[in-house]
Amino acid sequence: MPGFFFSHNNVTELNGKEDCKLADGKAHKKKQKAFGADLKSYLKCMVPHIESGIKTSNSRNVMLSAEEVIQWSQSLEKLLASQSGQGIFREFLKSEFSEENIEFWLACEDYKKTRSDHLHGKAERIYEEFVQSDAIKQINIDYQMREATAKKAQDPTHTSFDEVQKTVYILMERDSYPRFLKSKSYLNLLNQLQTNTSK
Repeated sequence: MPGFFFSHNNVTELNGKEDCKLADGKAHKKKQKAFGADLKSYLKCMVPHIESGIKTSNSRNVMLSAEEVIQWSQSLEKLLASQSGQGIFREFLKSEFSEENIEFWLACEDYKKTRSDHLHGKAERIYEEFVQSDAIKQINIDYQMREATAKKAQDPTHTSFDEVQKTVYILMERDSYPRFLKSKSYLNLLNQLQTNTSK
């Protein structure tokens, strides 16, 4: 059996690679553990900025109050009606690996406001990104609905995605939304805002 010969440099290089692999493995575990903490610190960072009313991308002042955050617990509709609520709910869904639901829902909301001459292009993009069976951000719907939506997307109208959007909304409402309201990210945000209000 032939032997393997390494120069001193190669051995050092290999050991370096092994160390990197070990370090990467440890970093990956740390990343998993730290995800909740990252979300918490993200929210902690966001709250003072939102409270101070920094300009958002659409040049409006956004003030996030404890009252608004409490309203999010009344219904998913109220949560999604809030720009800040959408963002924080999306971060929560990312932690559950289901952010495609809110992204699809928002894409449908945008689609409804689209000019008629642009419907075809947008319908195609939404179908390819979320609906088709090998979509990158495939939403969880049954085969019949997937097929029916495919047909509607080929000859699009402003209501082409209404049925599937409603299905995804109900899925979020029954599944993710109740967990969001019990999550540390929501409760910590609410607690921090209430603490700031009482100061």
